[in-house]
Amino acid sequence: MSEERRYSFEFFPTKTEAGHVKLLATAKQLARYNPDFFSCTYGAGGSTRERTLNTVLQLEHEVKIAAAPHLSCVGDSKAELRALLNQYQSAGIKRLVALRGDLPSGMGMASGEMRYANELVSFIREETGTHFHIEIAAYPEMHPQARNFEDDLANFVRKAHAGADSAITQYFFNADSYFYFVERVRQLGVDIPIVPGIMPITNYSKLARFSDACGAEIPRWMRKQLEAYGDDAQSIQAYGEQVISQMCERLLDGGAPGLHFYTLNQADPSLAIWHNLKLPR
Repeated sequence: MSEERRYSFEFFPTKTEAGHVKLLATAKQLARYNPDFFSCTYGAGGSTRERTLNTVLQLEHEVKIAAAPHLSCVGDSKAELRALLNQYQSAGIKRLVALRGDLPSGMGMASGEMRYANELVSFIREETGTHFHIEIAAYPEMHPQARNFEDDLANFVRKAHAGADSAITQYFFNADSYFYFVERVRQLGVDIPIVPGIMPITNYSKLARFSDACGAEIPRWMRKQLEAYGDDAQSIQAYGEQVISQMCERLLDGGAPGLHFYTLNQADPSLAIWHNLKLPR
């Protein structure tokens, strides 16, 4: 494992041309900070397949930063995934984020030929050998659909042992949950780098809704302070920047191998944290 830390930024493919233009402008602004890669999400059941593909190719070839598309197995056949892997390989893409993926509403669990992320990781390795650096997802506070924490740890170990190179966590606001998760999986024989996912705080109501859906816990002390600001967006942003910067500092001091910023297609909130940390790029 390299001792050098790595930093990355995540985008989501947009539905409109105006949104896409804004995404590329944000990416060009962030590219000046020399990140290791950009990642791009993939909609439930492959619903943004073409938009993800186009965004990734533009990030790689126009913005000139390595791009890592998300790839999920739910709702996609092996033939569709094979075709997508071939496209990415031909385009010179070297990194993937392999996920089970969200189920489109109304879709049963058994759709598609693969049901779990470890099967997808194994499939990518069988099809492409060591061409791709494979990222997997980690859930320090447990995947919202896992039966219990021990089950979730076992799922992570399966994914890692299927051939993953490193992991990116779901965002969290409690550094101890990250350190405990890493300690537990190390005891279970997983030694890949596990990079914390960082969510800048800009809008409390959206954050609360999103966090409830994905199982990320907003600590009571933080929730109460954010609620106290009401509609004062400036105070919410300033407070969010402060607490997230302090958490990132603690994570890096505690040995985290880098940071992965969930940008929500905006540059400034992530860069405010970057500058507070005086990251050496």
